[in-house]
Amino acid sequence: MAGVRYSMENPFKYEEANVKGTLTMLELAKEFKTKGFIFASSSSVYGDNSKIPFSEDDRTDHPISPYAATKKATEGLAYCYHHNYGLRCTGLRFFTVYGPWGRPDMATFKFTKNIFENQTIELYNRGNMMRDFTYIDDIVSGIIKAIKKNHSFEIINLGNNKPENLKYFIKVLEHEIGKKAKKKLLPMPKGEVLKTYASITKAKKLLGFKPKTLIEQGLKEFVKWYMEYYKIKFKT
Repeated sequence: MAGVRYSMENPFKYEEANVKGTLTMLELAKEFKTKGFIFASSSSVYGDNSKIPFSEDDRTDHPISPYAATKKATEGLAYCYHHNYGLRCTGLRFFTVYGPWGRPDMATFKFTKNIFENQTIELYNRGNMMRDFTYIDDIVSGIIKAIKKNHSFEIINLGNNKPENLKYFIKVLEHEIGKKAKKKLLPMPKGEVLKTYASITKAKKLLGFKPKTLIEQGLKEFVKWYMEYYKIKFKT
């Protein structure tokens, strides 16, 4: 279960899916003597970290949402199975993944849909937020590299290493759609952080990870996919 705000409303769903689900997979990996276990963690584990960029060496024992807490728990469980059973585990902390086939509850999808349909988009903290948006192709590349390396035990950031202001993000999206967004400015919700920013020094060193997609190109590809998928013929 992904998503910060929904976890504030339904924490038990996150415990069931993320903690129990991961534990189930670890037990199966142990039973079948799996050679490697690659799992998705999240930038959310860093909490409201004032130190930027976020590094894997930073403390992550103060999560500020149930989602973040469950993802931190999965890292601990993976280490237990590595330590006790020799299971090779790599946890990848993803930073705001976006692109074609993305989740409908995330900003890229919601904003695009609402702009096309002349609906209002909601901007938390009045749009004064920064996110290290990472294009799906770059994330997939990092996952494949992690599978091939199959480290003994590592936690590694996968991010773009280039945080973008949410207001600029919307400006690029408006340009690609060809329409201005109707905006509703809202206060900062509980569980959210002002800025995410991935240090990818470790990812470069251990995986040869090199994100290539700038936000302008990534959003262009997303809007193109969205229009094809929903059969939108013209930017109106």
